Amino acid sequence: MRFTGATVNAPSVSMPRKTVFDIMRRIIGRGLRQHEVEQLDRALDCAGGDDAACATSPAHAIGQKGIALIKQFEGCASVRADGLVEAYPDPASGGAPWTIGWGTTGQDIQPGTVWTRKECDSRLASDLVRYADDVARALGQAATTQDQFDALVSFHYNTGAVGRATLTKRHIAGDYAGAAREFARWNKAAGQTLKGLSRRRAAEAALYLGNQ
Repeated sequence: MRFTGATVNAPSVSMPRKTVFDIMRRIIGRGLRQHEVEQLDRALDCAGGDDAACATSPAHAIGQKGIALIKQFEGCASVRADGLVEAYPDPASGGAPWTIGWGTTGQDIQPGTVWTRKECDSRLASDLVRYADDVARALGQAATTQDQFDALVSFHYNTGAVGRATLTKRHIAGDYAGAAREFARWNKAAGQTLKGLSRRRAAEAALYLGNQ
């Protein structure tokens, strides 16, 4: 959360948390979302001298390694001679979901959709904020390094499965080796094992383990 236009003194950690949350609601003019409550909880724990809370606060934005990995495997394909980028069919189905730019899909992406490279970059940036937020909510207060977070955002960007995957459950449980092995299971599309997906999952697992 970002606040402008006023200076807000940090509340005493002895202040009841409900009072802190009520003050924040008045400042921002709305109710607090669950992930904002969790962030405030961690911040108050950290301010109160809980070193573990400070050390285990998970990342909430994808880093450069994660962005580079996504761009490496998504590519900005189907660039025409005029420099515009057009939508292409899913390699497994030969049709939907149609994709454009850096792996962007959605109801607005159809055969014949054409974007500029700037539009592709802008959509990736906005999508990554949303996917990173999904991952942060799925992980809750689980201890997470930036490399782990980046790998999970890449995984979720490609599969949309961070909320239900056993991989996520193993990570939250602290079974990092087990979580890393789970990446390899997600290498199929339309029931077919794809070499490109196998390579991507291996790269994500390596990043997750801090080997990139």
